[in-house]
Amino acid sequence: MKILITGGSGLLGQYLNLALSKNHNILTFYHSNIGNCADFNSIKINLLDSIELSKIFFDFKPDVVIHTAAISHPILPEGISPRDVYDLNVTATKNIAELCEKFNTKLMYTSTDLVYAGYRGAMLKEDAKLIPVSLYAETKLMGEIKIQQTFDNYTILRTALLFGFGINHSKNHFHQMYLDLQQGKSVKLFTDQFRTPLSLIDAARIINELISNDIKSEIINFGGLERVSRYELGERLCEIAKFDKNLLTKITMDDVPGLQKVEDVSMNTDKVQSFGIRQKTLDEMILEIIK
Repeated sequence: MKILITGGSGLLGQYLNLALSKNHNILTFYHSNIGNCADFNSIKINLLDSIELSKIFFDFKPDVVIHTAAISHPILPEGISPRDVYDLNVTATKNIAELCEKFNTKLMYTSTDLVYAGYRGAMLKEDAKLIPVSLYAETKLMGEIKIQQTFDNYTILRTALLFGFGINHSKNHFHQMYLDLQQGKSVKLFTDQFRTPLSLIDAARIINELISNDIKSEIINFGGLERVSRYELGERLCEIAKFDKNLLTKITMDDVPGLQKVEDVSMNTDKVQSFGIRQKTLDEMILEIIK
């Protein structure tokens, strides 16, 4: 298949480049950092340039678009405005959905578990109440709605906390935690937020398997099997990598100024398994990352 990947130099995007290029013809987009896009058929693009985007669709004619590009900061860094977040997370998503409809292309969109109401219980199903509390989560949900209003050839993946080692310039909290623990540095971790973490390796593998299924008009919880706090994730890493658990320091979300609190967005992933996808345990995923 011909697969177009947006956000190809991002945390997940670079893993998708590696996984999907093995059996498919990929075209991967980047904006600022090139990452491993340099090793593949790639284009530097501003996703808000609808004319350039349309031309690429016409030339490449993708069978599938995997749209991962987003501004995902929970607290906006200097120089990025709420308008910027809306433009990329909502307007660009709408434009991509319209092009997918025009060119008869399947769209796979990575949303977030943070669209759920974080106070309504654990292991939420896809029909659970939606109350996004951050600008990021709100705009990702708006992106979901724009896609659903445009056409039906979509799969929306409500993506859990992704963890693993970043490639090139990309890095996430787990990667930094691993490096700190390896160097004997203390690490502060939330005890009061619960999610169902999914490794970057497994996320790319599952997406690779899902695109081969004839799935339409589906919203799927895209996470791991186990509900854990970040502190518990740190404990698991220490157990498996033989790091000192005494380096872990318990904190709460109240300890981070400006953070909008989400207590529990752990997700039930029965639906993704219903498509014949085997999910790995948390320990299996951690072992695979650090081996």
